[in-house]
Order: sequence, then C-alpha cells, then structure tokens
Amino acid sequence: MFSFIARRLLVAVPTLLFLIVISAVLMHAAPGGPFNSERKLSAEVVANLQAKYGLDQPLYLQIWTYIRDLVLHFDFGPSFKYKDRTVNDIIAQGFPVTLVYGFWSFVIATILGIGAGVIAAIRQNTPTDYLVLSVAIIGAVLPGYVIAPILVLVFTLKLGWLPGGGWEDGEWRYLVLPVIALSTGYIASIARLMRSSMLETLNSNFVRTARAKGLPEWKVITRHVMKPALLPILSYLGPVFVGMITGSVVIDMYFSTGGIGKSFVDSALNRDYSVMLGVTLLVGALTIVFNLIVDVLYAFIDPKIRY
Repeated sequence: MFSFIARRLLVAVPTLLFLIVISAVLMHAAPGGPFNSERKLSAEVVANLQAKYGLDQPLYLQIWTYIRDLVLHFDFGPSFKYKDRTVNDIIAQGFPVTLVYGFWSFVIATILGIGAGVIAAIRQNTPTDYLVLSVAIIGAVLPGYVIAPILVLVFTLKLGWLPGGGWEDGEWRYLVLPVIALSTGYIASIARLMRSSMLETLNSNFVRTARAKGLPEWKVITRHVMKPALLPILSYLGPVFVGMITGSVVIDMYFSTGGIGKSFVDSALNRDYSVMLGVTLLVGALTIVFNLIVDVLYAFIDPKIRY
C-alpha cells in the first residue's frame, strides 16, 4: 500500500507541472492583460509595471520563475490587481471559508444521498421509491444559481428565518442556506447512483445465498450489500468534494461568503494571472489528493483491488 501511495504522489508532480504550464499558456493567449483598464495607461507606465512583475520576460522564463519560487518558498507570487496583497494572502483568507461550507455540504450530501438511495432500493417500485426518484430528478435539474436565489427569497425575504448573506466567522445561521444550495444537486446524484448500485448488488448470487441461509434482511443489507454497493459511490465522492470547492463560485456570488470562488472569478475578469494560476493549482492539487484518498479507501473496502 505504501508503494502504491508513493507512486501516485510521484505521478502527481509532473501532473501539477503540466497544469502550471498549460494554464499559463492559455492565460497569456487570451486577449487583454492585467494592466488593461478603462483608463488607458501610457506605454511607459505599462512597460514599468510589466518589468516590475516580470511580464516583460519570455513566457518560459516566467513559468520557470513561478515554479522555482513555488518549490523553494511556497510562494504563489503577488497579485497584479491588489498591490498590498499576495496570492498566498488571498488563498489563506478565502479558502478556509470555502472549506468550511464545502465540508458540511459534502457531509450532508453523502449522508442524505446514500440514505435516500438505500431506502429507494429496498423499497423498489413502491411510493417511497417513486418519491425519492422524483425529488432526486428535481434536485439534479436545478442548478445552484437557481436554488440560491429561491432560498434567499423564501427563507430570508418571505419568512425572515435566516440571513441571506455574510459569513460572521461561520456562525451556523450563515451556513444553512449556502450548504443547502451547494449540496442539493449532489444529494440527488448520489441518491440515484446509490439506488442503482444497491439494486445491482441485491440481485447478486452471494446475496441470494445469504438470504437462503436464513439471515435477517437487515444483516443481509449491512453485512453483504452495503460494502460492494458503496464502491461506485466512493469513486464519485472524490470529484464531488473538489466540485464543491470549485462550485463555490455561485455560493460566493449569491451569499457574499468571502470564499475563494469570488477571488477566482474576479481574477479571471481582471486578468490577474497569479491569482488565477494559484487557485487553479490549488484545485488541481485537491483533485489529486482526494482521488488518491478514494483509491486507498477502495482497497480497504474491497481487498481484491489491493492485488
């Protein structure tokens, strides 16, 4: 197992390097630049700014300097738009906020999605099954940018139960609406996937054998069905967590939570190359790490995968 993890981590290094290179090339290929604004600057001022941030150098030298500073000093560079802030400062401020509501959204989506899928599979072709499928389909087709304003309209403007924005150091009242908006679509997807996996496992020969031996139904479900049925869910949960981090753009825009999503959107609009590259690299690293965690959990649940 240790050698497997070590190999995956070694593969992650060239993957992240490729991500840096391709992101930098695409950003510089896009029209515009970090110093373009409504008030046109003189050529001398633009030249001085480019020299200050190293943008007057060839692209391969800019990429090499970025990688060198990242490896030696863990420095993502300065922001081109916020003169008194570095990319490290922006990530350190926004990422913990996104991580908090992303974590709770992940926990709720996993628990409710798996629970709903199990109930629907056990009660197949009953009103309970149809209800779960109907709610899952509705949740899957409603994107976060539709759910978020509906939640604010109902629970903030109409009922006045919950605040419609802000953060206040993660107080629970400010967490409820962002978590619901972010997790609803994933609850629906996990429920449908869990139901399909459960139905497939319930029709397996080893489940028929367990029932033929006279085991109670709850033991058949918990001891023989749940483990193999969870394997497709595990493979999906890694990208789900990363998707909740990247999907925070909608949450930050509607609820003004101050997460990393808004910084990413602002950096794209302002052509703030260093912030864009820093957040992209962060998301790429999270994707690699959580896919690795999923693979390790796979091996613990299904011993055959270890071989």
